[in-house]
Amino acid sequence: MAKVVVVGSCNCDLIVRLDHLPREGETVSGGEFFQCFGGKGANQAVAAFQAGAQVTLIGKVGRDRFGESYRESLMGLGMEAQDLLQDESSPTGLAFILVDRTGKNQIAVASGANLRLSTEELSLLSDRFLEARVLLVQLEVPLPTVKYALELARDRGIQTILDPAPVPPGGLPSDLLSLVDILTPNEAEAEALTGCKVEGLEQIRQAGQRLRSQGIRSALITLGARGAYLQTATGEEFFPAFPVNAIDSTAAGDAFNGALAYALSEGRSLREAVIWANAAGALATSRLGAQPSLPTHQEIEALLALHPA
Repeated sequence: MAKVVVVGSCNCDLIVRLDHLPREGETVSGGEFFQCFGGKGANQAVAAFQAGAQVTLIGKVGRDRFGESYRESLMGLGMEAQDLLQDESSPTGLAFILVDRTGKNQIAVASGANLRLSTEELSLLSDRFLEARVLLVQLEVPLPTVKYALELARDRGIQTILDPAPVPPGGLPSDLLSLVDILTPNEAEAEALTGCKVEGLEQIRQAGQRLRSQGIRSALITLGARGAYLQTATGEEFFPAFPVNAIDSTAAGDAFNGALAYALSEGRSLREAVIWANAAGALATSRLGAQPSLPTHQEIEALLALHPA
């Protein structure tokens, strides 16, 4: 049985790499086109798997060529796809991604079948939680489904990680946040959830305090090229980023969350898990695409050996 359960989205990513991102009303031509597999849920499941975890991914695709190719891709990696459900009436989710030469991106998503993953379907798969140590969820599937997954985990004593992306209008309800052990927002998400500009250390600290005041146990804010910041009931720590040649930040957060889940599922301390996750996130920026950029266990270990924390 899997040690990491991921409940989340599956998208096919349609990527165009450009010299610069278009401004409003601007057409930019001359780009390179790529097609990859993505969605925060699946990306994080693959990231955990690549890092070394036993993973169960619970998600939903359409009964279409994108959905079939998605299942084939996961199985090609060596993952099981029996819990990747198919919807008869909605298409597989699609993400349209523009990436510039520096790795900055713009993303638009047509969620499709992701929005049809229900609590009833999750209930039928509740036995997947029996031996899990970590649950990893995001916000690209319906909020009631996310909350139900967190409740299943809490009832079974499973550690919970929520990547709050995308932040819904009005933020997140307190009864959901109270089920979260570790919240992993990026700078924009932390600002949306707290109203704090996440710039200087004092502002980052204040954002962490506001997040923890909403019921979560640990606030872990990812800061892009600056690294990550962790605040718990017993203290705080800033983790500087690992030096890499960044070309695409699309899946950096997903690599971070997946590696974090893996490390915690193996019994590492939260501090050790954050260092591991920080290395994975950095490595993911050095390659183009979502799942193709996710680093292996050996690659993460090699970076950690080069730059001991």
